[in-house]
Amino acid sequence: MDWPREQQARQQRQRALVLPNAADIGTLAVNGVKHFARRHKVITGGYLFGIVVLLLAGAGTKLTFDQQRQYNRIMSTIDLDAEFDASNRYAMSMQAYRASKGWFTCDSLCQRNKARMERTKATLDEIRAEGNARMSDAKSVAGVFSEVGVGEVKDSFWEYFAAGKKFAKRQSMWDAMFIGLRGMRRDESWMEYALKVLLQALLNFSMGLVMALFIFIFGLWSIVRSYQPNPVTAVAFFLSASCAAFAFVSTYLLALYGAAAGTVYGAAKLAESQRRLEGGAQQQQARQRVQYRQHYD
Repeated sequence: MDWPREQQARQQRQRALVLPNAADIGTLAVNGVKHFARRHKVITGGYLFGIVVLLLAGAGTKLTFDQQRQYNRIMSTIDLDAEFDASNRYAMSMQAYRASKGWFTCDSLCQRNKARMERTKATLDEIRAEGNARMSDAKSVAGVFSEVGVGEVKDSFWEYFAAGKKFAKRQSMWDAMFIGLRGMRRDESWMEYALKVLLQALLNFSMGLVMALFIFIFGLWSIVRSYQPNPVTAVAFFLSASCAAFAFVSTYLLALYGAAAGTVYGAAKLAESQRRLEGGAQQQQARQRVQYRQHYD
């Protein structure tokens, strides 16, 4: 008889990993969320408040006719041509200074070019400071909660968010190449390679988007301050925008993690079903061989 082989196959099936059902995974996820919410009430509260802000904020309050006219009148006083000319003069003087500068020395011509460069830079800084002050006056007319303020904050967030995703995609591409080269030396299967690339991509997206979130929040206060709001309004807008950005990035990352986990779970379920079918076929073949031998014995 071929009982040892059949017993070995039964033991392998018993040692096989049994995946939980989708309902059990959902229950575990809900319990995990509840446990996290009880232990981290501030983070949970900030996330929920950010979701509310995202759903209700909209595009900001529209400017009235008088606000729009006053805003445009102040913005039209900014001399962009003067700033452009000053920027060109500064670029030309810097180029002349670098051309006349040696590796470790700076002769009389170099010193004159350096002094001219410093004068043109001071002029450019003065023109830009005046332009920023007039722009700040125009923004104070609109208000930080207006469509102008909300639109500027949104543009800043999307710029950093796109930069974070670009960093993650570029880094994941390089990681996939190097992981493939290392896997060729170790003779890894394509499933191991795909899992490693997936985990590394999730790590890269987490790093890129969290870094973009912190940079956005760090520069947010300067945007709020440029609208010259009162302290209460400034703090309220800063907290609302920060919580909304945190909620959006967190939701985006959770969606990525969920999609990755669902993909891995589906592949594991498919492999488990295939393994069961193969085990059942082998067991049936073993029984047929036993019956065949018993018949002839």
